[in-house]
Amino acid sequence: MRFESRFDPHSTQALQRREAMLARIAELRALEDRAAQASARSKPVFDKRGQLLPRERVGLLLDPGAPYLPLCTLAGYRQDHKDPAKSVPGGGMLAGIGFVGGVRCMVVASDSGIDAGAIQARGLEKILRVQELALENRLPFVHMVESAGANLMKYQVEGFVLGGGLFRNLARLSAAGLPVITVQHGSGTAGGAYMPGLSDIVVMVRGRSGAFLAGPPLLKAATGEIATEEELGGAEMHTAVSGLGEHLAEDDRQALGLARDIVARTGWQAPARPAAPVPRHAADDLLALMPEHHREPVDMREIVLRIADDSALLEFKPLYGPATVCVQAHIGGHALGIISNNGPIDVAGANKATHFIQWMCQLGHPIVYLQNTTGYMVGKDSEQGGMIKHGSKMIQAVTNATVPQITIQCGASFGAGNYGMCGRGYAPRFLFSWPNARTAVMGGEQAATTMRIVAEAGLARKGITPDPAQMQAQYDAIVQLFENQADAFYTSGLVLDDGVIDPRDTRAVLAFCLDTVAEAAQREPRHMQFGVARM
Repeated sequence: MRFESRFDPHSTQALQRREAMLARIAELRALEDRAAQASARSKPVFDKRGQLLPRERVGLLLDPGAPYLPLCTLAGYRQDHKDPAKSVPGGGMLAGIGFVGGVRCMVVASDSGIDAGAIQARGLEKILRVQELALENRLPFVHMVESAGANLMKYQVEGFVLGGGLFRNLARLSAAGLPVITVQHGSGTAGGAYMPGLSDIVVMVRGRSGAFLAGPPLLKAATGEIATEEELGGAEMHTAVSGLGEHLAEDDRQALGLARDIVARTGWQAPARPAAPVPRHAADDLLALMPEHHREPVDMREIVLRIADDSALLEFKPLYGPATVCVQAHIGGHALGIISNNGPIDVAGANKATHFIQWMCQLGHPIVYLQNTTGYMVGKDSEQGGMIKHGSKMIQAVTNATVPQITIQCGASFGAGNYGMCGRGYAPRFLFSWPNARTAVMGGEQAATTMRIVAEAGLARKGITPDPAQMQAQYDAIVQLFENQADAFYTSGLVLDDGVIDPRDTRAVLAFCLDTVAEAAQREPRHMQFGVARM
């Protein structure tokens, strides 16, 4: 039976929600543009050196007109500067999945227009995440390198120690049979020299590329030896003498053309996908379906109608645990299961979701989680009904599911509901957030009220009368603490998702991700005992 939409996009409520969502999307785009503008301010310097800006490099590398999925664009937001108005998101690099010579690849570029490409706050987490995605989805890794490395004025020992994981992942990618291709646009010093060293193929640019364990200043300081950059690690030396580079290009454009040719010659071109019927309901409605503050109920089946092929869905156990929504549908021609929330997850809902996850694993269908949950049901009846053990069964199923899982945080993501609905800690293949999404162990008001009750009880045991002003100040401080950290832009800045997306793009993003995981399942890289060892 076809589920019929009851949503009125012209109602006062819908129009208010639409305006609120559009405001958040405008804020998102302004933050992304802030990073682009900060990088573009270096254009005169790049022009003088005969170089392309990082975003120009990415644009030339990718196939014109082919889909591209940017990743973690807000990484580092509010982590590099206490003032949100001065924070520059992105983590000092560009990353995304796109097509190069018809081959689906993970593409990463140092944003060398900002602080000479030094890795910014949360930049390490960002590159480790996209390397993980490349491994999991069997994607060639194409890296455009021009980085000043770590900012020594902001040195932190944990960044140095954990940064080794970046190079470890390059070795893992190569050993997994996934090509690692580096275009060395500029300098790579100390640890940065291992970027080309751990690559299968390296393209260098005459007069611009450099790779050395110790640059001229450090060499002189450490040993007293004096050498030029070209003698130590220039492009001509590395392509003709050391063998670190395979190809010598005259400029950025030629280097990127070589990289495109190298990738195209892998023969890993993506198979053509048949066209799928579009939804019967407008994607524009997705702007107005979610409330701004998550205190109003939403029928998440309305979301599914606007992302599923032909708006067709088969609901699983619709009368049992109805607050937990489980449906079978297609997106972009891919059969899949969708789990969402029309209320707290109760005992019946947890059992229903567990059964559904097992059913999808039996069919081999990916699972998409559309999060909008206040968590698992609490209360005496719920506890006596076994909420803990039944919720644990659901978490067991999510953890051990044998099919790819993709999560979209559409609204609230509170408490253990974040876990049971495949939050970041449960390693979904991809996870994206809508701009209005909120993530927290509980709502700020609930946390503040809990602490007020605890504090007042403690004072009562001591025979002390609570100071109302002090209690209110504590309440306000806790609310502010929770609300600041729950915001989707803040959590994305911490790289707790793979990016914030416009709700209208949800179907396209999911179809792209489903294509990616389907292609990964079909691709059979030639695993090696070790990564490619250089001469």
